[in-house]
Amino acid sequence: MAETVKINSVSKLHEFYGYPDKPSHPLITLIDFSKIDLQRIKTGTRKIFGFYSIALKKVKGAGVIYGRKDYDFSEASLLCMAPEQLSIVTDIEKDAFIEGWGLYFHPDLIRSGSLNDKIKEYTFFSYNMNESLHLSDAEKNTIYSVIQTIQDEFSNIDHYSHDLISSNIEVLLNYCNRFYGRQFITRSHHNKGVVSRFEKILFDYFESEKVKLNGLPTVKYCANQLHLSSNYLGDLLKQETGKSAIDHIHYFLIEKAKSLLLSSSNSISEIAYDLGFEQRQSFSKLFKKKTGMSPKQYAKSAS
Repeated sequence: MAETVKINSVSKLHEFYGYPDKPSHPLITLIDFSKIDLQRIKTGTRKIFGFYSIALKKVKGAGVIYGRKDYDFSEASLLCMAPEQLSIVTDIEKDAFIEGWGLYFHPDLIRSGSLNDKIKEYTFFSYNMNESLHLSDAEKNTIYSVIQTIQDEFSNIDHYSHDLISSNIEVLLNYCNRFYGRQFITRSHHNKGVVSRFEKILFDYFESEKVKLNGLPTVKYCANQLHLSSNYLGDLLKQETGKSAIDHIHYFLIEKAKSLLLSSSNSISEIAYDLGFEQRQSFSKLFKKKTGMSPKQYAKSAS
């Protein structure tokens, strides 16, 4: 049976990796992956770390399953993960090696500061591994210079260290945001294809019985159909169209509702039900919010 390892302390993290250096801070550490003994990690090990992590890694001869998909890191890429996310180590070969670095910090490190609430805005912590950030050499140098500043602070603790660590982590996350923005732009041609497929999924959904049987499609449902994470899809749509995933779903809903209001003999309550609403009031409220008219007013204005 596969072993599940839950690690919630920096000392246990060092122990798990067989890391030779002792932790210099109880809540944050920087791991040099070249010092890790991969052979001590059993194939199939299920890892759940209680840390935020930002890691730039390149791996040969080992893989990882994350989000039910199998990935390798033969090309160095930056991946950010939130606490309590599961990954599974697979197929560690005898000559496997890993290089790069990983910054791990416990939620308690930022809990008393403003970053504790703001960190929820950094949606890339919930991206899939195949949505990781590919950095240019200049971007890698920028990121690593901030990493070194953070390491200097937690290696030489004084009265100001905590605030400086937190503020530099925020700088690091803002650089990640900037570089993800660049990546969305450079992948614009591919992203436009994703937008088209997303719109096709919504069109087919609203033209089928699914909306009546299952209610409105969720962002997660659409993201799964596209093999993306919900946050990545939302950020991609925002970058390409200026609208959120929910905005797109509501647009297709309202367009379908308009067609039914003008072509169907059903009552507004029946139309609301056919569009996945249990209550007419909820449908009418959303319709008015999006169009400025109630369903009844819209039907009358078009007649």
